[in-house]
Amino acid sequence: MAELITGMFHASRYKRSQGKIARQVTFAAIALVFAVAAWNMFGMAQTDVNRYVIPSIVFAVGAWIAFRIVNIPSFADFLISVEAEMNKVSWPGRTELWRASMVVIVV
Repeated sequence: MAELITGMFHASRYKRSQGKIARQVTFAAIALVFAVAAWNMFGMAQTDVNRYVIPSIVFAVGAWIAFRIVNIPSFADFLISVEAEMNKVSWPGRTELWRASMVVIVV
């Protein structure tokens, strides 16, 4: 927990050239949660301050939190490992996928 708290206040990127896709997708998912929260606040607000300022702050803080989470060393190492393992996967071709799907459906 202490690593999470101290990691939120650094602006550096941990192992920036490794695990880019996994980090970007994770960042996008976390930022999307905050974007939806900001959008809901925007729709429920009555005044201009509540309509524009507060949702903007929520989204900005959420984007910063998402950026920092994917750069915390322990979590970044996990995402790097996930991407390395996904690169080892042998994905089936279209015809093999179709045949396997038909076997599963029929059985």
